[in-house]
Amino acid sequence: SETVYEAMPPTPQYAWPLLAERSGVEVWVKHENHTPTGAFKVRGGLVLMRRLAQQQANLRGSQAPMRGVISATRGNHGQSLPFAARRYGVKTTIVVPEGNSVEKNAAMKALGAELIEHGADFNEALEHAEQLAGELDLKMIGSFLPELVEGVATYGLELMRAVEGLDSIYVPIGMGSGSCATIGVRDFLGLKTKIIGVVAKGANAYSLSFQAGKPVATNKAKSIADGMAVRIPHPQALDIILKGAERVVEVSDAQIAEAMRIYFTDTHNVIEGAGAASLAALMQERHLLQGEKAAVIATGGNVDSALYQKVLAQKV
Repeated sequence: SETVYEAMPPTPQYAWPLLAERSGVEVWVKHENHTPTGAFKVRGGLVLMRRLAQQQANLRGSQAPMRGVISATRGNHGQSLPFAARRYGVKTTIVVPEGNSVEKNAAMKALGAELIEHGADFNEALEHAEQLAGELDLKMIGSFLPELVEGVATYGLELMRAVEGLDSIYVPIGMGSGSCATIGVRDFLGLKTKIIGVVAKGANAYSLSFQAGKPVATNKAKSIADGMAVRIPHPQALDIILKGAERVVEVSDAQIAEAMRIYFTDTHNVIEGAGAASLAALMQERHLLQGEKAAVIATGGNVDSALYQKVLAQKV
C-alpha cells in the first residue's frame, strides 16, 4: 500500500442520497474515477513496476537489464503502466485493438507509451503483444498478475475499512483483477460481504464460465463498456471468482448507458461504461437489496466525449 500511496491518495467513497432514493438501497460508490489516471488500474501498475524495478536493481553479472515492457489493453491498464513505469525510467509499449477509444489512446501517448494498433478486439491485440515481446525482447505484462491484484486490493481495503456492515459489493469484471482483489480483501478482513461480479451481455465469458464452473470462451466481445470486452477468461482469475463470488450478473448496453446517465444526474460524475456496469447490476437487482447497505465500484471515468454525448442524449 505504501507504493500506491506514494503516488496517489486514497479515493473517496460516498453514499449519494439521490442514488438511495432511486434504488431504495443505501448505495456507497467507490470513486476510482478519481485516481491520477482516472481508473483503478493505476494501483496495480504502481506495485508491479516497483517490483520489476527492484528486480532490475538486484541483477548481477552478465544478466541484461530489461529493455522495456509491453502489454495489451483497451485503455486503463495501458495508462497505469506508463504512469508507473516513467517513475523508474522504463520504456512502455502498448498494443490496442483497431478502433480503440481515441481519448484513451491519447492519454496513453501523453504518459509516454509507444502505441501500436492491431487486431479486431482485446484478445487479438494480446496475441500480437505476446509476439512482439519475443521479437523486441520486451517483458510481457498481462492484465492479470499477482502484483496487479495486490495493488488493486488497496481500493477494496479503503472501502471496507471506511464503510462498516456492507452487505454486498458489485464489481465489474474485465480480466478479473478487481473482483479477485475485492474477494481477497473481504476474506482477509473476515467479513461476510457478498461480492457480485458484473459482465456485459455482449461480453459474457465470465458469466458463462461461472455457470459452467470452468473457462468458457466466446467468439466475440462487444459492448460500450470497452474495459469489459474480453472473450477469453483468465483461468486463475476464474478460479478465485468461482470460490469467492456470490454470483455473476449480466447487464445490457442499454442498462449500462442508463447507469452512466444516473451517475451524471445523481452524482455529477462522469463514469465510463465498465465503471457504470456495477451500478447497472445493482439497479437490476435492487428488489433483492431492500433495507441493505451495498457498494458499487465506479472503476473509471475514461469515456470518449463523442460516446458520452450520445449516452446523455439517450442515443445509446
